[in-house]
Amino acid sequence: MTAGLPPLNALRAFEAVARLGSVKQAGVELNVTHGAISRQLKTLEEALGIALLEKEGRGVKLTDAGIHLRNAAREAFERLRSTCAELQRQTAEAPFVLGCPGSLLARWFIPRLDRLNRDLPDLRLQLSASEGELDPRRAGLDATLWFAEPPWPAD
Repeated sequence: MTAGLPPLNALRAFEAVARLGSVKQAGVELNVTHGAISRQLKTLEEALGIALLEKEGRGVKLTDAGIHLRNAAREAFERLRSTCAELQRQTAEAPFVLGCPGSLLARWFIPRLDRLNRDLPDLRLQLSASEGELDPRRAGLDATLWFAEPPWPAD
């Protein structure tokens, strides 16, 4: 039998319960009912074949297996959160790359660049001049600008 990951939503619910110490608070954080969290926890325990939580008064307590999984889940989800935040920062800081034939860039776009900078001061623009035919699908371009007459490309 091959060991695989249990459902990720169940792991996510478990990690929130283990971190917050409350099924109700985990539901609030994940924008679902505490009943949905409880079902996810049951699914996880069934998938692993082991109890992860025990009832303790009105709350829950982690079993030894639950502590072990909590530590692994905390590390994994923290790495995911950190990586996603880094990717979002990179995307937010990345320039908008506009491809344009050099002649159009020199004669039309650059004379209007000051106005564009005034109208969109937060735009991080990178211009990519091209001579000859400009392929709008070229890697690294967010958009292309060219002067042409119909027929327009189908894509």
